[in-house]
Amino acid sequence: MLEPVIKTIEVACSQETAFQVFVNDMPSWWPLDKNSVSAMQGEVARSVSIDARAGGHVVETAHDGSEHHWATVTTYDPYNEFTLDWHIGISADKATKVSVRFNRLSDQQTQVVLTHSGWEAFAEKATDMRNGYNQGWVSVFEQAYKTACTA
Repeated sequence: MLEPVIKTIEVACSQETAFQVFVNDMPSWWPLDKNSVSAMQGEVARSVSIDARAGGHVVETAHDGSEHHWATVTTYDPYNEFTLDWHIGISADKATKVSVRFNRLSDQQTQVVLTHSGWEAFAEKATDMRNGYNQGWVSVFEQAYKTACTA
């Protein structure tokens, strides 16, 4: 069993704002030109949206107007936790788990912990996928998301 990828950052905003930026403002910070189904095809996606509720979906509107289901929301606990069955660009039966926890440190400081697990879903490609996401979450979560929280 492969260890989960865990990324921990501190953002200079309230717990509520950190949650809102991650969930409701995702289209403003997610790098659709590099991390999307469209990007896998050499194009830029039009948008990404989240139906922010348990059972809701994360959906990319692709460069050609088609839609790609990236994930299903499994935990929606406003300001505390947001968890997804994550399967961007692959079949939902190969989903991994992405959990994001928002821990209040002060009125304007929040620790955000992203844990990505379930690599066994990729069988023989598990190690490569884990390594790829370990690098990918640096630019997406540690850089783009963190910048959006402090902007």
